Amino acid sequence: MEQLKKRDTKSIGDLSEATLLRAFVQLGYGVAIPWGENHRYDMIVEIDGALFKVQVKTGRLRMGSIQFNAYTSHAHRNGGPRSYKGDADFFGVYCPDVQRVFLVPVEDVTERLGCLRWERTKNRQKRKIRLADPYVLPEAPVQLVVGLEVLKRVSSAGVAAPPS
Repeated sequence: MEQLKKRDTKSIGDLSEATLLRAFVQLGYGVAIPWGENHRYDMIVEIDGALFKVQVKTGRLRMGSIQFNAYTSHAHRNGGPRSYKGDADFFGVYCPDVQRVFLVPVEDVTERLGCLRWERTKNRQKRKIRLADPYVLPEAPVQLVVGLEVLKRVSSAGVAAPPS
């Protein structure tokens, strides 16, 4: 029987963090990364002289909406879900499905789920919907991709010189 491969949530989160970092720097914002991993935010971003705590999340496109968890889970530490309200100013959300970065105030979403409408609703509903457009950062991030040729040159012995 084939064993199911567990999602590598750490690598998924690292890619989202790197994509957010690139997007902020590309826009000319100052970015600071806190030391260690026990903070309630992933980065501090300076926008127009003000400092904001940003918690990075990975969005998933589901039924026309970009959804992301608006809480942290400490189940592995015998704790339950915990909101970021009061601990972070914004969610920085990278959605690989649409290749976009969003900056969403923590106060704009519920304590459990962030939901940004990316596609039009089938029933043309407009009320009680949070559209994604106002939260999109102006530059679409370019996802970093490592080509197969680069991976082939990286072996257990080390990194080979690039081909000339």
